[in-house]
Amino acid sequence: MPNPRFLQTAERWKNKEIPTEREKKQRPVKQKTPFPIGNVNYSFLEGNSGKQILEEDNQRVKADYKDSSALKVLSFSDDVVKGSNPFAFILLNKILTQQKIRIATSADLERALEKEAINLKGTYGDSGLVLRSDGDPNGYLARDLINQVKQRGSLQYPLMIPLAGLDLKYDSNSPHNLSFQLTDFAELIYAFQLEHKNDHAKFNKADEKGFPIFDQNGSRTLYTGEGGLRRLYRGRGRDLVARPRVLAYSLDSGRVIMCAEGTRAKN
Repeated sequence: MPNPRFLQTAERWKNKEIPTEREKKQRPVKQKTPFPIGNVNYSFLEGNSGKQILEEDNQRVKADYKDSSALKVLSFSDDVVKGSNPFAFILLNKILTQQKIRIATSADLERALEKEAINLKGTYGDSGLVLRSDGDPNGYLARDLINQVKQRGSLQYPLMIPLAGLDLKYDSNSPHNLSFQLTDFAELIYAFQLEHKNDHAKFNKADEKGFPIFDQNGSRTLYTGEGGLRRLYRGRGRDLVARPRVLAYSLDSGRVIMCAEGTRAKN
């Protein structure tokens, strides 16, 4: 079961941060930032609440997305929700945000690892999409996202978009019958660290956005591809993976990490 304190503090999650003019100029696109900056509580999607949320998720897959196979990858066993792919996590996030909770971003996962706030050993979890070009892999979805991004401002590759700021729509023209939609709260982050030239680069820690701070003596590895649209996830060995071409696959080692703002420490 989720920690009761986690559920109580979730109600306090609000964002009042407004970007400064200088920050806006540094960003490639216009955006809002709903993600909390203070202390955050982390929890797996598990227990009775996890089972109930998964049941609601399955109902929405049938009612709103015509039983898309890309969304039917999550399961409940050993008292926890298992599986992970970008499509499934975006739909789950729509349900969780009704309770003032959300799925983890890459920055959240790095903070969780640094603080040892939750045991992620042996698990993986998607956190974002990496837009690299208008070609393959996943060219149709890449071009659709590019058109949306350009409506907000300039575009610079590689662009990382956290799943927590995306929505889904049924799209019969898409290979998965689904396409990604930017919400008003989508973060659009230029991530030079994810350039293909940095494939296999080493690191120990990440910056405030969850991107590697490179260190040739690091014990963690960045795996990053080139071209098209790819998924971003934290690997089972604490590595960061921005390479996979296939968006829909899922394994039982996948886990949903939920986030809610906690009580800030007193000065």
